[in-house]
Amino acid sequence: MAYREYIHTPVTPRDMRWGLRQGAIAGIVAGIVFAAFEMIVSALMMGAAAFFMPLRMIGAIALGPGALDPNYSLVTAGIAGVVVHMVLAIIFGIIFGEIAAMLRGPVAFIGAGSLFGLALWLINFYVIAPALFPWFLESSPLVQFIAHTFFFGSVLGYYLWKSHQRSGLEEPAV
Repeated sequence: MAYREYIHTPVTPRDMRWGLRQGAIAGIVAGIVFAAFEMIVSALMMGAAAFFMPLRMIGAIALGPGALDPNYSLVTAGIAGVVVHMVLAIIFGIIFGEIAAMLRGPVAFIGAGSLFGLALWLINFYVIAPALFPWFLESSPLVQFIAHTFFFGSVLGYYLWKSHQRSGLEEPAV
């Protein structure tokens, strides 16, 4: 059983269930915010035609690099991109939700969420992408850092903090 050092009480099964359920929801919320940021920035940096490029790039994880071709069906690439993106966002949200079950206070939630997003960026762009999905290396590292750290990680942490407050779990277990 994990322990919360700051109040010396165990993390309960209730905490863990909360982390699973709210982590999945937080992943969806943060995933939508992340995707919106990516799509808007893509259009601003490369023109309106690039608005859907982030979805094509994510869809190419499942469909292969052919999905990046402008002649490839945008509907197919876009749907695949949304599905892959949401599945990954939910998985990452659940992982962080379980971590967040041990946290208290907004600084802990948002700070840990930001660090989690930073770790995702580092792993995704410096370990996984070079080996498996090299088309992601064409995107701006600065934009990806901001997207992962703040538009996914911080949003994830903020959502979970607010959810934690509403749940009554902020109070020490008796």
